[in-house]
Amino acid sequence: MPALGRRTVSVGMGKVDQMRGVARHPSALIFMLAALAAIAVGIAGLGRPLENWLSEQRDAVATRDATGQIVVVEMDAASIAALKRWPWPRRNYAHIVDALDRAGARTIAFDVDFSAVSNREDDRLLAESILRARSTVVLPTFRQRAKSADGRQIDSLPLAELRENATLAAVAVAPDRDGMVRRMPLGTMTAGTPRPSLSAFIGRRSGAADADFSIDFSVRPLTVPRLSFIDVAQGRIDPRQVAGRDILIGATAIEMGDRYAVPRYGVLPGVIIQAMAAETLIRGIPLQLGWLPGTITALIMCMGLARCRTLAEIQTASIVAGLGIFAMAVVLDAIWGAVADILPGLVAIGTVGLGVAIRMIRAQRAYRQSHDLATGMPNRIALIDHEVSPRELALVVATIQGFDRLATVLGPTGTTALVTRIAERITFASDRATMYRIEDRTIAWTMCAVGAEAAARLDAVAAMMLNPVEIGGRSVDVALACGLAVGDNAADLLSRASLAASEAADAHVPWRIASADKEELAWQVSLMGELSAAILERQIEVVYQPKLDIAAGTISSLEALVRWRHPVRGYLRPDVFIPMAEENDRILGLTLCVLERVLCDLRQWMMEGRVVKAAVNISATLVASRAFADEVKSLLANSQVPTSQLIFEITESATISNPKEAVAALIEFRDMGIAISMDDYGTGQSTLTYLRDLPLSELKIDRSFVQHAHINPNDAVLVRSTVDLAHKLGLKVVAEGVEDEGCLDFLRTIGCDMAQGYLIAKPSPRAMALEINAKLAA
Repeated sequence: MPALGRRTVSVGMGKVDQMRGVARHPSALIFMLAALAAIAVGIAGLGRPLENWLSEQRDAVATRDATGQIVVVEMDAASIAALKRWPWPRRNYAHIVDALDRAGARTIAFDVDFSAVSNREDDRLLAESILRARSTVVLPTFRQRAKSADGRQIDSLPLAELRENATLAAVAVAPDRDGMVRRMPLGTMTAGTPRPSLSAFIGRRSGAADADFSIDFSVRPLTVPRLSFIDVAQGRIDPRQVAGRDILIGATAIEMGDRYAVPRYGVLPGVIIQAMAAETLIRGIPLQLGWLPGTITALIMCMGLARCRTLAEIQTASIVAGLGIFAMAVVLDAIWGAVADILPGLVAIGTVGLGVAIRMIRAQRAYRQSHDLATGMPNRIALIDHEVSPRELALVVATIQGFDRLATVLGPTGTTALVTRIAERITFASDRATMYRIEDRTIAWTMCAVGAEAAARLDAVAAMMLNPVEIGGRSVDVALACGLAVGDNAADLLSRASLAASEAADAHVPWRIASADKEELAWQVSLMGELSAAILERQIEVVYQPKLDIAAGTISSLEALVRWRHPVRGYLRPDVFIPMAEENDRILGLTLCVLERVLCDLRQWMMEGRVVKAAVNISATLVASRAFADEVKSLLANSQVPTSQLIFEITESATISNPKEAVAALIEFRDMGIAISMDDYGTGQSTLTYLRDLPLSELKIDRSFVQHAHINPNDAVLVRSTVDLAHKLGLKVVAEGVEDEGCLDFLRTIGCDMAQGYLIAKPSPRAMALEINAKLAA
């Protein structure tokens, strides 16, 4: 049956552990998902751009200077201007070889194409300079397409007479898909012969012809020593700049075009990239660790997330773990020259952190949903949701008499202490039953007793309350009005027990038992049968409670509230017949009746020259109803009232059962011009997801937060932060439960848009609803 709970939770105690207990240990499923996500990212290479970015950040952290072993001789703009022609006669390269050889260069390597014939004399001079050089002379080979639309490759080698006494090395550069050069080969095949790459030869490293390595972009290009070609050719250099070093000769002038995009440094000449690749190899061939070590390390770190007890700790631990993985990669690269992909590990950390956070948020949300946060007692939702043993039960509802007076005297803290003390006394007198705070002034509990035994227990509760309650050094006399109902339907029991408590208060007796089940059931059936007739006979009335525009000091919006003027029972409260109307599928007709009345009143006000908005409460059962939406369209079409004057108020539960359809329906209403307001914000399952996904224009903060916000710092923080958040999301804010000037002044100070409550006005008929504007003006 819909559940009345018997879970034993001490009043006001254990709420922190209870809330966190579920969230403290991330399940194996979270780790499994994290591992699968990391493996998917690692194997599929997903997120390669992000991994490249992370690599750039590692290089930025470990930035270093070049070793100075490699010197670039630049074919720069000054050299082009001095030689006054292009291509240069090869005798110029012969002079460079001779000059560098005399200066004691260890290696003279060209990143210049010598595959074509120039003239015999110049080719002879260059060949002879290579022959007599004591330094090792390296000439480039490369592969290129035969034609732009041809997939065949042609190997380009230096002229035979030039390469006869030279070493050949490949100068191939292969950018990644994004056009960036990040890797360089250790060797390639040209003319059927495996050859080292130019950078591998200069760096004195060997490897397979199809192997490559990551260029270390932590080396600052500007720290690579450079000499101008024309200065070397004309002897304007210090031989000590060259002696014992490896020389790279290549184009750096922009007009020569040999330039490539690289990480961190934009576009660099090809010869500088070759020098940086050689600088990388001087430290050793980078060891490619792949993504597995980082992922395993990350998953081990993730085990620490299981110890986190708050969302802040989860956030901090996730950031620390992520930085730890990043630092590990930096250290591996800087000390051992090992390159590790860390994105899969970061994905694992993020997945575990998110999973643990979601579990904790769900636990917190479940706790906030099912508990009164002030006292730690379970609330109405907990009472309805929790399972019980299949025995006939009695439900007792106790209302604190004169609660508003007591709350005013004691303040929020004292009121919380008072409710807790009362609950403790009831617990002692009720066989340790669980106490539920179902309203600010109402406590409920279950009782496995009926008849004389139940009466005796209620008498015991009344006797316990004869002694004053000590609150902050003050003796407070408290009277309870209890109502007891027997049955097997939670909503029915709450309604009947509450009614019995109200009757007990009116009769000035300690307790009263609700009517027998059959009698009550018959009454409910007849009441629902009478509702349809009541709608036709205009027994359903609408009253309006104004909302004060705080800044303007006028009433520009009203909330429509339904009342049933029953011919026998008198005025029936909405909480008596609306739940039954929802349960018995009568809520559609009732809501349409109210909506039609509101539209008529709005039209009448328009004719009187008064433009005002009116809010209608929409049951959660109707939000996604197609029939309701169609009826709304029909009423609006015939009303001649602009839809901009209508507001639909929904509760947070309106989107729980069928979120997608509910959101779609609310968007449809919004597109019709109807404003959407979230009622009782903060008392249910409020999350940022609601504010993000729902087409809201207004937020109504529940009275439990507003009522004492001007004297309770905690409530003040919650109300102020909610107003700030709503405004940043473009929402208006209505504060409910405003009952004194201090509260209104506080709301005005924090910029709240509207206020609603008995201080502004009590609900009143249409004719009187806007009269308050005259009073405000006066």
